[in-house]
Amino acid sequence: QVQLVESGGTLVQAGGSLRLSCVASGRTSSRVNMGWFRQVPGKERMFVAAVTAPDTWSDGKILYDDSVKGRFTISRDNAKNTLYLQMNSLKSEDTAVYYCAKDGSIATIGFAYDYWGQGTQVTVSS
Repeated sequence: QVQLVESGGTLVQAGGSLRLSCVASGRTSSRVNMGWFRQVPGKERMFVAAVTAPDTWSDGKILYDDSVKGRFTISRDNAKNTLYLQMNSLKSEDTAVYYCAKDGSIATIGFAYDYWGQGTQVTVSS
């Protein structure tokens, strides 16, 4: 089993920055896809960013939804079993519960992931 615990969500003003963290414990492996998704009430969980597993040709790819490109940065520290999401130039539309996910067969598709954290609330005031 794998447990994921997110932290770092809070209230921030528009234009500000936050860094979310996701610590994995249990049966952890760095050779899997990991991602961040977000959800607002009444809507489905949406892809934000992902780091793909390393393969024969690369150390893995970094993927972003168009809505966060240039503002958010995803990274992973395998030694600490931690996934990060640095969020800059935050907008009110970034307000959501942010979830960390691990071990997805398709990096950008939520239902393809096996493990999820409990979520952390990010609220951006305008």
